[in-house]
Amino acid sequence: MSHRQLSASLSSFRADVTSPESFGIPDQAIRPIGTLHLTLGVMSFPKNEGLEEAVALLKTIIPRQILADIAAPPPTKQAAEVGGLPGPLPPPPLLVTLKSLHTMQSAAKASVLYAPPVDNGILTKFCEELRSAFQKAGLMMEDNRPLLLHATILNTIYVKGKNASRGGKGKSREKLTIDARQILDRYEDYLWMEDVPIEKIAICKMGAKKQENGDEAYEVEAEIGMV
Repeated sequence: MSHRQLSASLSSFRADVTSPESFGIPDQAIRPIGTLHLTLGVMSFPKNEGLEEAVALLKTIIPRQILADIAAPPPTKQAAEVGGLPGPLPPPPLLVTLKSLHTMQSAAKASVLYAPPVDNGILTKFCEELRSAFQKAGLMMEDNRPLLLHATILNTIYVKGKNASRGGKGKSREKLTIDARQILDRYEDYLWMEDVPIEKIAICKMGAKKQENGDEAYEVEAEIGMV
């Protein structure tokens, strides 16, 4: 979801929260712009078994048709009986606005902060349809929890060094946590990006890779466009 508006917002956030005069968050905890995405689910392919099937399924998906089915009102009896009417208009592009900052844990002991999308219901329904297709094919891990769409902004798991964890070699490592209460208050109404069109759906390898420009990004196994 790289976009100039998002990049500027993330840079401003990084400068603020990592400043010693502000919150002093380790810079490594802030996720690079190239890693920001909306996760639909996790797939596991030991020795790449099943990957080809997942790629093949992805290529059969027609995003515009899914959107049209979601947006179209159910046909009335009168409309169903009358033929020769013009077809429905194509669905508008799927736009994403990221606003605010949340955590999945206690705000006083947080390790992950994320920006949720502003959603009128269409984005979630669209993503649920995509996830369902892969789950029904046995390619994606089943998860009975409601789909929580989010773009991870901060994750302390990426912080290296003596303050990153407790416990030595061979011991259970305790994840670094931060008191994020004031950060969440400050960024409660923060607009990360507004009305940015989703351009593609991708199957990516876990673990972002360093890029030549210094950014990080996930390696794409396969992708399709939205149109």
